[in-house]
Amino acid sequence: MPGCQSMTTTTYEGEQHIIAAAQHILKLLGENKNLTGDFRRALTELDSHLSAMTIINESKRWGFAEVEEQLKCAERKVMRWESNPSLIWDSGPAEASEYIQAVNEIHTVMETLGGLPMNDHGRPKELAFRAQCVQQIAMSRLEEELYHILVQHKQSFESKNIYFPPSVDFFYDESFVSVEDEIVEDTSQRDNSGRESTEYTVDLIDPLVIPDIKSIASVMFASGYDREFCEAFIGNRKEALDEHLSNLEIQKLSIDGVLKLEWDTLSCEIKKWVRAVKIIIRVYLASEKRFCNQILGDFGSLDSYCFVEISRASVLYLLSFGEAIAMGPYNPEKLFRFLDMYEVLADLHLDMEALFSQVANSYVTSEFHDLLRRLGESASTTFFKFGNAIALDASIHPFRRGEIHPLTRYVMNYIKTLTAYCDTLNLLLNDQDVDDPNPVLETDNGQDICTSTFSPMGCHLRSITSTLESNLTCKSKLYKDGSLGHIFLMNNIHYMVQKVKGSELRLFFGDEWIRKHNGKFQQHATSYERATWSVVVSLLRDDGRTSLKERCRRFSNAFDDVYKIQTQWHVPDLHLREDLQISTSQKVIPAYRAFLGMNDKNGSDKYIKYTSDDMEKMLLDLFVGSPRSLRNSHKW
Repeated sequence: MPGCQSMTTTTYEGEQHIIAAAQHILKLLGENKNLTGDFRRALTELDSHLSAMTIINESKRWGFAEVEEQLKCAERKVMRWESNPSLIWDSGPAEASEYIQAVNEIHTVMETLGGLPMNDHGRPKELAFRAQCVQQIAMSRLEEELYHILVQHKQSFESKNIYFPPSVDFFYDESFVSVEDEIVEDTSQRDNSGRESTEYTVDLIDPLVIPDIKSIASVMFASGYDREFCEAFIGNRKEALDEHLSNLEIQKLSIDGVLKLEWDTLSCEIKKWVRAVKIIIRVYLASEKRFCNQILGDFGSLDSYCFVEISRASVLYLLSFGEAIAMGPYNPEKLFRFLDMYEVLADLHLDMEALFSQVANSYVTSEFHDLLRRLGESASTTFFKFGNAIALDASIHPFRRGEIHPLTRYVMNYIKTLTAYCDTLNLLLNDQDVDDPNPVLETDNGQDICTSTFSPMGCHLRSITSTLESNLTCKSKLYKDGSLGHIFLMNNIHYMVQKVKGSELRLFFGDEWIRKHNGKFQQHATSYERATWSVVVSLLRDDGRTSLKERCRRFSNAFDDVYKIQTQWHVPDLHLREDLQISTSQKVIPAYRAFLGMNDKNGSDKYIKYTSDDMEKMLLDLFVGSPRSLRNSHKW
């Protein structure tokens, strides 16, 4: 039989040469950096099979003794850690490497035995069962080690480099509570430039342990425990995401729970949501996707699958919160929150596409775009309801002292704040028709007019102020004294003009609107002077029937009545008040001095209550908003 033994030896050596040559080719192919993940994985599996073939050939040549010894050695290394409370990867790289090697040897043994014929009660089957039991123990241990590494080496990050526009707060009730100018936050520094160009990714896990995690992934995948690895990995990463949402103060509320919140609480929750959505999508999930690729990028599309499983629940919760907000009600103060939410989602739509681009017909991106659309509709609806609320704001009683009405303050501060959202509102209002009562016309002098004046937002804002003017005109008719009605309109239109001139509103209203409304409040000042002082001054005229004494008495009484009443009226703007006082003096004092001069020789001095200087000083007490006592008369 020596010939047969020689032939067997020759066959064995030939097979070994073929296997060695194949392994060399695989090594050369593996050095190509342009290989896809699937191809690289196939090469790894093929190399493992070639190694197993070598052992199978060895087994066929020498029997089961060597295979059994290899299993015993690997088994000792695995079982040693079952009684050790320490964690393998905490014990150093040498221990971890030895454990990984032992698990690979068990897998090799199982492949070797799998290539041999099995008898029901034969030795190969016994060894295969034993190897399988040890492998299950090792896989369970590797899951524990994986979880520990992910927890122990997670890294926090700060979002201070991410820009967040300042939030805007407005307080509203059905009677348009007064909004003082100083409480309106300055939004001139809001960045409307859109999406930042910088990409934000951070290390969620210490980069130094990524090779350790990949080694666990490789050995579990090679052993057929890819599903178990993914479940453990996904479970840990979902917990980490939930923890980060908690750190961002995001409460997980049901839609009903959101709808039951009081506005102050809800407004705070929306602010947190706007910040959290931007951080989670732009930074956290982008970083999570990169991490998934680092660990699972060599295993086909599993990195995308795991990322979606990790992120889906949390992203859908964030979107469901937005859906609850979009349901209404559409009170005016909610417009700013709707716009904040719309803008942050519009800014993030490219990020969402990048995150879920590999998921065909992604439910997540579909929900994202649906919410973006609904928030835009909610913002538009709220904007138009605001205009309707202005028109319907009825009053029973005239506003005190002819001052600036709370409605005027509210509306002008409200629309001033809206200018911070001009790009978004121009987009949302672009297809909405509106009657512009103050259309902007081209100028003949070639002066450039800002494009904002012709924008959809510009037209809608001018429509809102027109509605406000109509409402104020109705309110002015509640005054029994027509003069006070003119003071009321003068105050309110002047306030509107000042708000437009001193803010970004000027770009949307244009200089022509300002000139027109300057003329309006000045006309009301003139109308006030005519209604009040034309009558008083006319009492000085000699009609040929009234005595000098009676004319002096009637004039003085009329002046006293005006003084007692109109010192209580209020013109809040100091410059406007001074202008009106001066204008009134210019109408009254020259006429009074002329009267005194004409009647000086007729003994009028004994009928005169006030000198012209006294009267001039008294006119400066008008419109201060508090009653004044009459000055001592010169003589009576």
